[in-house]
Amino acid sequence: MAGNTSPHADLPVRVITVDWDHPDAETLRGEMSAEVGPRYAHLEAELGARGLAPHSIDRESVHQTFVAYVADELVGHAALRWNADDLELKRMFVRRAYRGTGAATALLHAAESTAREAGLARMILQTGHLQPDAVRFYERSGYHRIPLFAPYHVLPQSNCFARSLR
Repeated sequence: MAGNTSPHADLPVRVITVDWDHPDAETLRGEMSAEVGPRYAHLEAELGARGLAPHSIDRESVHQTFVAYVADELVGHAALRWNADDLELKRMFVRRAYRGTGAATALLHAAESTAREAGLARMILQTGHLQPDAVRFYERSGYHRIPLFAPYHVLPQSNCFARSLR
């Protein structure tokens, strides 16, 4: 990324596959919740009162979990879950100090490769309306907006995307 001032920008990113409950994956999901959760606390409370939990993940639906490292430092997380016949990118997160280093791109490419290996023609994802940096990243990465898909159809301000893998 042009203008990146991260001291980690020139170091290689290594992405590995881990179990959903791997300690590094859990650490990063906790950090993501702490950073992003407060932005949506009002919405989550409203949805909870209506008995809805569109962001919950059934462990059995998780297809693959990825963590990224720079040197020995844990830097990012992404997962794929089955959503009907599609693989959906979930819990994409890179620690602030490593943003702009290529970690997000490396995670996204690992997820896309997994979807291709599964024989899928596309990969889908959802990101919230209060995450403009994520929206820009996905658009720059070749994703285009698609109609809201379940379970996010209850979130009219949501952003749903897909990218052809062919």
